[in-house]
Amino acid sequence: MGRSLRIHHKYHMSGDLHIGAILSQIFMSSEEISLRQDPVGKPQGDTINFLAGFTYLASLELLSTWGKFVPNYKCDTQDNPAAVIGGPTSNVCLFMAHILCAYKFAQLTYGSAPLMDNKKEAVFFHHMFPNETHQYTGILDLILHFQWMWIGVIYLDNEIGQRFVHEVIPMFVQKGICFDFIKATTHLNFFSDMETMAKKLIETSYLLGTSTAKVVILNGEVQSIVALRMWLEITFYCDLPKINKVWIMTAEIDFASLPVQRDWDLSFIHGALSVSLLPKKVSGFHEFLQNRKPGTDREDGFIRDFWQQAFMYSFPGRNLDESLENICTEEDKLETLPMSVFEMSMSSHSYSIYNAVYAVAHALHDMDSSNFKRRTTGITVLPEMQPWQLHHFLKSVIFNNTVGEKISFNKNGELVAGFDIINWVTFPNKTFSRVKVGRIDPQSLPTIEFTVHEDAIVWPSWFNQAQPVSLCNDNCYPGYSKRKKEGEPFCCYDCIPCPEGKISTKKDVDACFQCPEDHYPNKFKDFCNPKSLIFLTFEDALGTGLACSALLLVCVTAGVLGIFIKHRDTPIVKANNRSLTYTLLLSLLLSFLCALLFIGQPQKVTCLFRQTAFGVIFSLAVSSVLAKTIIVILAFQTTKPVSHLRKWLGKRTAASIILFCLLIQVTICTVWLATFPPFPDFDVNSMAEEVILECNEGSVSMFYCVLGFMGFLSICSFTSAFFARKLPDSFNEAKFITFSMLVFCSVWISFVPTYLSTKGKYTVAVEIFSILASSTGLLGFIFFPKCYTIVMRPDMNIRKQLINRKL
Repeated sequence: MGRSLRIHHKYHMSGDLHIGAILSQIFMSSEEISLRQDPVGKPQGDTINFLAGFTYLASLELLSTWGKFVPNYKCDTQDNPAAVIGGPTSNVCLFMAHILCAYKFAQLTYGSAPLMDNKKEAVFFHHMFPNETHQYTGILDLILHFQWMWIGVIYLDNEIGQRFVHEVIPMFVQKGICFDFIKATTHLNFFSDMETMAKKLIETSYLLGTSTAKVVILNGEVQSIVALRMWLEITFYCDLPKINKVWIMTAEIDFASLPVQRDWDLSFIHGALSVSLLPKKVSGFHEFLQNRKPGTDREDGFIRDFWQQAFMYSFPGRNLDESLENICTEEDKLETLPMSVFEMSMSSHSYSIYNAVYAVAHALHDMDSSNFKRRTTGITVLPEMQPWQLHHFLKSVIFNNTVGEKISFNKNGELVAGFDIINWVTFPNKTFSRVKVGRIDPQSLPTIEFTVHEDAIVWPSWFNQAQPVSLCNDNCYPGYSKRKKEGEPFCCYDCIPCPEGKISTKKDVDACFQCPEDHYPNKFKDFCNPKSLIFLTFEDALGTGLACSALLLVCVTAGVLGIFIKHRDTPIVKANNRSLTYTLLLSLLLSFLCALLFIGQPQKVTCLFRQTAFGVIFSLAVSSVLAKTIIVILAFQTTKPVSHLRKWLGKRTAASIILFCLLIQVTICTVWLATFPPFPDFDVNSMAEEVILECNEGSVSMFYCVLGFMGFLSICSFTSAFFARKLPDSFNEAKFITFSMLVFCSVWISFVPTYLSTKGKYTVAVEIFSILASSTGLLGFIFFPKCYTIVMRPDMNIRKQLINRKL
């Protein structure tokens, strides 16, 4: 196992040197270089085959005697590996499995877990990370918590990355998240053509710099952060837009760097968030690192290579041209290295290896305590162990490690644990810290508990230390709704103001909604104000004016009535039928008073009687005018020598006409009140900001029947008066009736469209005005000329003058 790790890491450090050399050449010149040979000088096809070859070699060495590499053969039994710990990339684990699964070795992987198509091989794997679905759910919860609905995704172009795109991305889309880009990146390797690799780097850097998404998910493996640093650094050399993002990294990614990157700025990771297994402080680990020296373990060939690259020194004897000042010494200490080169604290991958070693140890202990052991002469001896025998115990192992955390595996061989949400914070002295700011706890299934402490998060400086907003466009604030942009992702939209009468009270609503009937939108269309209650009141200027006008006309009518009563024996009063005159004046007086019923808050009683009283009183007035006209016509017809109409001339005819007309109108009003009577009601639709308290007419058809009958009487009166207008003036008031009925009809013809076009209290005011105007027309044209003669010209109000005028 030690040799497997040593060879694997040795490969990575060698690869780092080649990649660093290529990047240095990219930054310095465009000269093409070729590094296509392995350390022993054999040409290779590509990086995958190169990695596979070294991994297969390491796996086969585990199956051979130490120092005697003969595949599938051992000449002694001193080196019997119980299990193999591999990683951190999925390819290493996969290639390792090709060899070791054939021998049924238990394999514990840290970092990225491979996708195993062969279920028989998958049973030999134990992954030192929890189920990856939990971390994706946690990342989704994190994005939704901060309302980052417009993000980018960079994933590694391998089978794991493809599964992430096909299975995880749709889960994000279902929650309303859009993607500015979903970019696949390949491994940067020293087998690639320099120009092709530089083109890929520039392409990715340009995409990140020009993207409007402020948040980018980085889904990859341990080396992905190396590529991230390249994308950021290359912007300075190629005059590309700066890349200012909040990075969200998956658990498999940890801090790593190439030798050429040791002096690069670390601020790129400041404010980043990642899902990780944040280890607690393991007792003795720091002291262990302090005591590590190149000579402490002669069999560990990796430590010498690491020492050379980390301290940029060489060991004596490897290169005779090395100056003495570049010679490595035993005095160099790991804690003197910058954090970009080496961390003295345990990383998540180191913690996984730490737990893996303890898991194997506990499984071996359990197996030792089981029925597989045998006892001879009082001494416990393990039989020759077969690799497959450890699986049962490893699968069921449960223990608390030295920091008190419980370690166990589920039925799929995955670590039963949660994830920590980590906030990366950098400092001016080129150090960084991982700060726990949240937790993803799958132990609370069926739901996964997600917690995040916003106040503990440090955001990148380029966002002014404030939580960034990552949206396709600005929020649609209250008062606006979203309208999708054609050809754009579904979360890219325009903001349009709410239409008239509608509001929106939240951000980014799909549609505005109507206020309740008794409310109306404010001017910003983000709140509903209660409508005010209105009706025509006596305190209102309009109501006061109409009420005063009505009372004034009542007084005038009463004065005219008093004049006619006082001069009831004069010829001009007697000649025009005193009883009809008194009836007409009384009905006009009541009509003026009737107008007052329309002013004030509608009540049940006032609603019941104001329209019916108006209809009956006006019918009485118009029928009196009609009777006056008919009596005048009959009076002049009876002056002929032979006339059969004399018997119809008298009070009974006038009374019959009035009673007949009045009976019809009373009948209409009675039916109206008995079937669909008026009632107090609220009109919430006519006015935008007011609720109208009104009298609902109940049956509109009955209301117009009342008006229609009055119109019929008016036309009859006007027609009869028009034909009688040329009769002698001394006895004829038909001319005045004609003018009065012309005014009366004009007012009520104008009333209908005006009544229908007005709203609120003005509708009532129109009807009051029509009542006053039409009644004033009758009063003025019929009675004012007579009052003038009675009061101002009494000399004309004698029988002799009337006879002389007739002659």
